[in-house]
Amino acid sequence: MLRFLIISLLLYTSSTLAQTGQLPDFAGLVEKHGAAVVNISAVQNSNTVSNQMLPEMPGIPENSPFYDFFKRHMQPFPAPRKSEPKSLGSGFIISSDGYILTNAHVIETADEITVKLNDKREFAAEVIGTDRKTDIALIKINASDLPKVTQGNPENLKVGEWVVAIGSPFGFEHSVTAGIVSAKGRSLAQESYVPFIQTDVAINPGNSGGPLFNMRGEVVGINSQIYSRTGGFMGLSFAIPINVATEIANQLKVSGKVSRGRIGVMIQEVTKELAESFGLSDSTGALVVSVEKGGPADQAGIKPRDIILKFDEKEVATSADLPRIVGNTKPKSKVSIEVWRDGTVKTVKVEVGETPSDETAENRKHKPGKKQNASNRLGLALSEITEEQQKQLEIISGLLVEDMQTGIASRSGIRIGDIILGLNSKDVKTVEQFNELLNQVKSGKNIALLVKRGDVTTFITMKLSDDDKKE
Repeated sequence: MLRFLIISLLLYTSSTLAQTGQLPDFAGLVEKHGAAVVNISAVQNSNTVSNQMLPEMPGIPENSPFYDFFKRHMQPFPAPRKSEPKSLGSGFIISSDGYILTNAHVIETADEITVKLNDKREFAAEVIGTDRKTDIALIKINASDLPKVTQGNPENLKVGEWVVAIGSPFGFEHSVTAGIVSAKGRSLAQESYVPFIQTDVAINPGNSGGPLFNMRGEVVGINSQIYSRTGGFMGLSFAIPINVATEIANQLKVSGKVSRGRIGVMIQEVTKELAESFGLSDSTGALVVSVEKGGPADQAGIKPRDIILKFDEKEVATSADLPRIVGNTKPKSKVSIEVWRDGTVKTVKVEVGETPSDETAENRKHKPGKKQNASNRLGLALSEITEEQQKQLEIISGLLVEDMQTGIASRSGIRIGDIILGLNSKDVKTVEQFNELLNQVKSGKNIALLVKRGDVTTFITMKLSDDDKKE
């Protein structure tokens, strides 16, 4: 009897909350706007058999006498047939004449793309353009008088606000899930141009490219990624703000590519320790760790160890802000940059460059220099890099970490093979100079080492203590 009363009470409470409006009703939103959401399928053609598809023949060259023998006596695997259409993701119609937004990763490997509407009609789609840096793709179908979404302003979203996703998770078309906005302006690794909207809306494979609606039925984002340790939904999903997507789509529609500003610097976050090392009162801005030789920043006088506080009058609160601000600046624009340098604020003018469409970086290797066995206060055995290494690494000077003892440097992330370019605000050219600068730092103070590892240059901080090894 008690169990019956508890269940009845729960049912009554849920019904009462829904009737009083404390729980949102998504039915009207879905009915009105769901027709503009599409399912995207694709096929990838593969109709050839390569030599590597012959069994038991790895590494046998075609000019070998054994090659013909094995080829005659061993049957190749059958040529793969044209793959069947597979539901890859979702999208939504942004214009009645057939333009559709989705994610770049949904369609980038497809040879043929099919769009299925809510009324079951199917159309072949043409790729207008893609932008991998924001994971946005614009495609088009040959149709007219199509239902389209209404776009909202993601800037007006509030944390805790209800949002709704419609998509095709695992191929289950027009599935609806709901949740709340968990955070705004999130930065994710390798996604420096997008201030993501974080939600707890259930997103799974197949939802990618689908719309995120606010409760007014306006699209505020494109569902793009999930954070998961298992491959499935774990309560963390991320959407690209629709204003970012629309700007990219407009450029793709006009030219098929995206024009994005750049100034040619590598930056990192300003931590509390780094701020202290550079005499900055707050951990704000973007710390410049390297400057591209001959690039816009170099020509404007930006230097490594500068901390960029403002760009074109826009505040750079964190390092994640700078790529987005610069990327949204029109190439060839002349703007002011406010930097913190040597304990004072300076302003420089820069002409913004343009990011290449397919930016690539070559991997460079270096040979170790002459080893010096003497270690310093950090337990590092250093050597000055050779002229050959300077040319290969495209640097003027630096010290190679040849060996190290267990201690503060190893615990802070220094590795054998790293190149130390500077200590705090000073470039380092000789081992003697480095040790002299190091010994001037009092115990309990933070230092910042500018370190080059492969193609990455970054600052590594550590706090010195009386226990650190001295010469």
